[in-house]
Amino acid sequence: MNFLVISDTHGHLEKVYDMYERLKDMTPDGKKIDEIIHCGDFSRDAQSIGDYLGTSVTFAEGNCDGCSSRNFKVKKTPYGNILITHGHMERVDYGTDILSYLAMENNCIAVCFGHTHVPLFKIESDILMLNPGSLTYPRDNTDGSCAVLNLTDKGVDGGIFYYHHILGSCRKKKSQGGILRSMINYSDRF
Repeated sequence: MNFLVISDTHGHLEKVYDMYERLKDMTPDGKKIDEIIHCGDFSRDAQSIGDYLGTSVTFAEGNCDGCSSRNFKVKKTPYGNILITHGHMERVDYGTDILSYLAMENNCIAVCFGHTHVPLFKIESDILMLNPGSLTYPRDNTDGSCAVLNLTDKGVDGGIFYYHHILGSCRKKKSQGGILRSMINYSDRF
């Protein structure tokens, strides 16, 4: 199964539609994108995306949706469960430990989250931690990013895809990061 994973669209969907068209045939297994996961901010965007593209969208509400309590979904697939959350209640600005515990409690092989607007693709405690970043308001000095998550009977794969409007194409890069990178990215924002 292939998922396009997006987050923090904040009402601006042009790049989402563009990336969907670019990536729908570029998945790791060469098959189409089956569904979209939206990790919040704004949840109403998920409905608009689903209607426009005619595809299923699973979403979690974020802090800009007025969500002030823990809000996550567990997406069941034939290959394992995916935890979907925005991440603000799990304090992802300070690391992914809480997400790891939540994923273990819910028997998940992957976690999709947002909130930081910074992409992350790493394995932690045998669980894939995936933050697609933001196509709308990236905080990593790029033109924005999204991700593809590929689940098969052989495991989990995928990657971060960056939007490069000038180049007219996208490139895939597996991102690494953590609390130090997050602190560096935010240090000039206050």
